[in-house]
Amino acid sequence: MSARLRVAAICTIYHEWSHADAIVTKFLKGMSTDEGFFPPEVDVVSMYIDHVLENDIGLALAEEHGVPVYSSIRRALHAGGDKLGVDAVLLIGEHGDYPWNERGRHMYPRRYFFEQIAGVFGESGRSVPVFNDKHFAYDYTDAQWTWTRAKALGVPLMAGSCLPVSWRSPWVEHDGEHSIEEAVAIGYGGIEAYGYHTLETLQCMVERRPGGEMGVASVQCLEGDEVWRSRDRGLWSRELAEAACAAIQNKPAGSMEEHAAEPAVFLIEHRDGLKTAALMLNGYVSDWAYAARVRHSDGEGSEIAACEFYLQPDGPGASFGYLSRNIQRFFQTGVAPYAAERTLLTTGVIDAAMISRSEDHRLVETPYLDVSYESYAEMPIRPLAARPHGASLDREAPDLLLPWRS
Repeated sequence: MSARLRVAAICTIYHEWSHADAIVTKFLKGMSTDEGFFPPEVDVVSMYIDHVLENDIGLALAEEHGVPVYSSIRRALHAGGDKLGVDAVLLIGEHGDYPWNERGRHMYPRRYFFEQIAGVFGESGRSVPVFNDKHFAYDYTDAQWTWTRAKALGVPLMAGSCLPVSWRSPWVEHDGEHSIEEAVAIGYGGIEAYGYHTLETLQCMVERRPGGEMGVASVQCLEGDEVWRSRDRGLWSRELAEAACAAIQNKPAGSMEEHAAEPAVFLIEHRDGLKTAALMLNGYVSDWAYAARVRHSDGEGSEIAACEFYLQPDGPGASFGYLSRNIQRFFQTGVAPYAAERTLLTTGVIDAAMISRSEDHRLVETPYLDVSYESYAEMPIRPLAARPHGASLDREAPDLLLPWRS
C-alpha cells in the first residue's frame, strides 16, 4: 500500500449537483472551507456508477483524473486485482432513476450496495471504513440488516448528511449538562429526502442532553391544517417554532401560516420522555433552523436557544467541503467524528413518519427504535463561528472549483 489511502467511490448516479458530485468531486479536486482550500489527502482509485444518463459528468471526471470506472461494485472494490484492493469506500446512494414505493419512499439501492461491499469484505477477509451518505436505507428493516452486517464484519461506519457540520447562526450547541425540555427543527423540501435532513438537524442537537440519546418511542406525521390544529392542542410549541424561524434570515414577511401552503410535522416522543418536532414549511423557508427550551443549571426556570442551519454561504452545497474533510479524516483514522447510531435512529424515525403518512397519519409506536448512544469522541471539522450569508469561502485554488463542487 502507498502512504496515501486508496478509495473506491460507489455511486447511484453522477450528474452536476448530485450528491456524487457534491462529495466525490471534492475527493478528486479538493475541499474548500472557511479555513481555506485543502487538496485531497487520499486517492480515488476506482469508481462504480449504477446508471449513466444523458447528464452524466462522472465518466468525464473519472477520465480526467485517471480513475477507472468498473462495471460492478465487486470489481470497483478489487480495483484491478482479485480481492479487496482499497482502503476505504464512499457509498453515495442519493439521486438516480429509481421508483418510489407505495409509502412514498425513494427506493435507492443502499442496502444492495452495502450487501455487495460487505460481500467483498467477507471474501477478502478484511474490512475497511465505509462512509454511507444520508440514511442507511429507505426501509428500517434494511437499515437494521446493514447495521448488523457491519458489526459482524467489524466495518467502521460513518453516515449521515452535511447538516450537522454546516454553518449555524448564531452558533448554538448544547453542552450535555443542561436538560432539554422540548425542541423543534424547521425544514423545507421533499417530505422524505429533506425531512431526513430536518430530522438530522434536530437529532444532532438533542442527542447532546444529560444521559445522551435513549431512542424513540413513537412517531406521527401530520399534514395540512392538522399541523396547525396539533400546535393549538399543545403537541408542538408555537413559541419554539417562531423562535427557530426568527433565526432564519431569508424568508418573506408574514407568518408561517400565510406562506406554508402544504405544511407537515413529524411528532416524536423519545424513550426518556423528551418530545420533539420536525416542522416542514415549504413556501416559507429555504434553510433549516432549530430551537429548544433548555433548563437553567440551577434548575430554576428555562430559556430558549435558537439558531439557523444553512448550507449556501457560497452557492449550493458549500458545506459538503466540511463533510468531505470529516470523511477523509475518518478514512485516515478509522474513527467517526460522531456516532453512526444517530443515522440509524433517524433512518428509523423517517421510516416511521412515512408509514404514519401512508396510513392515515396514525401514531406509530416504535419500541424497536431503542437506539441508545451519547454524542462523543472526535470533534467534527466544522465552522465554529457564524458567518454572514453570501460571504465567500477562502480559496487558495479557485480555478479548480465551482461553487457546488467546492
